[in-house]
Amino acid sequence: MARAYNFSPGPAALPEPVLRQAQADMLEFGDAGASVVEISHRGPEFLEVARRTEADLRTLLSIPDDYAVIFTAGGATTIQALLPLNFAAAGQPVDYVLTGHWGKTAMKQAASGCDARIAASSEAGGFRDLPSRSAWMLSAGAAYVHVTANETIHGVEWREIPDAGNAPLIADFSSSIASEPLDVSRFGAIYAGAQKNLGPVGIATLIVRRDLLECAGQPRAPVFDYRAQLEAESMLNTPPTWNWYMLGLTVKWMLDEGGVAEFAVRNARKAALLYAAIDGSGGFYRNEVAVAARSRMNVPFFLHDAALDAAFLSEAKQAGLVGLKGHRVLGGMRASIYNAMPEAGVQALTDFMREFQKAHG
Repeated sequence: MARAYNFSPGPAALPEPVLRQAQADMLEFGDAGASVVEISHRGPEFLEVARRTEADLRTLLSIPDDYAVIFTAGGATTIQALLPLNFAAAGQPVDYVLTGHWGKTAMKQAASGCDARIAASSEAGGFRDLPSRSAWMLSAGAAYVHVTANETIHGVEWREIPDAGNAPLIADFSSSIASEPLDVSRFGAIYAGAQKNLGPVGIATLIVRRDLLECAGQPRAPVFDYRAQLEAESMLNTPPTWNWYMLGLTVKWMLDEGGVAEFAVRNARKAALLYAAIDGSGGFYRNEVAVAARSRMNVPFFLHDAALDAAFLSEAKQAGLVGLKGHRVLGGMRASIYNAMPEAGVQALTDFMREFQKAHG
C-alpha cells in the first residue's frame, strides 16, 4: 500500500517512523508482556513514558522551570472552557482577540465562566488579517488576554508575539506549536490539542506559569482544577495512555530531526513553495489572506471557478494527495503543512496544481 500525502488539518498526518514504532508496540510494549494500550497508567512502564514525554517536550520547546506541564484529555476546546474557572475570579473580565473561527470558539467556551470581552477582532474583514495592536481595547483588571496563535480555518498566524499589556497572555497554539522556536516566558500559558503537530487526537497539553496556578479561580470539581491535575501528575483520572505515548513518540521524532530550529527552516520553505504556486498562477488560484498574516501551517486557497472544485479534489486523490477540501466555513481548498508533512509532499502538490491548471485553465 502506498501512503498518500495527507494535507488534513487535524487529525493530521503523523510521521511515518512514529506510526511504525507504534505499530510494533501495539502488540507488545518492551518487556511489559502486553500492549502499550493495555498496561496500567500507574505501572512503571507507563510512568516512564509519561516522565520521558514531559522531559522531551521541555527540551523541544525550551520550557522554563517555572512553568508546569499538564497533559489533559478533551482537547483544546475543553481547556478553553476551563481557563476562566482556573484563572479568573467570578465576574472578572477576560479579553479575547478574535482572528478567526477558533478564536470565536475559545471565547464561546469561556463565556459561561467569566465576563468575556472582545478586545479586538478582524471579523469585519472576513478574518483575512490580524487586528492592529493599536486598535486593541484591553479591559482594566482583566484576568488574562487570549489569542489564537494560528487560525487553522482562516489561515492567519501571529508572526510576532503581541503585547498583552498588564495581563498574562494565554494562547492557543494547537496548529503551530513546535513549528519554530518560541519564547514561552512571554506567555502566562500556552496550550495545544495534539492532533496537528504533536501527535494524535484525544490529548492536549497546557504549559502554564506556576504562579498562575495559585489563582483561586472559581468553584470547580477537582478534575477541572489544574492545581489538582498537576499534583496528580496529570493522572487524577485515568488518562488517554495511548495518545500520551504517541505524543511522546512524536516529540522524540522532532528532537531527532533537529528540533524546532530545523522545523522552522523546513516550514518556511514549504510555505514559500506553496504560496509561490498560488501567487504565480495568474489568478487561477488565490489566497485572500494579507501577506504579512499568512499562516505557515494552514494554507486556504480558491480556484478561479468553484465549479472545478470537485474535479480538483478527485484528480488530487488519484495523484496521491488527500485532505485538501476546505472547511465548510470557507469552502475552497486548504493544505495543512504541519511538521510531519515532508517537503516532497508540498512539491508534489504544487506540481499537481500546475498540471491541473494546464488541463483546466
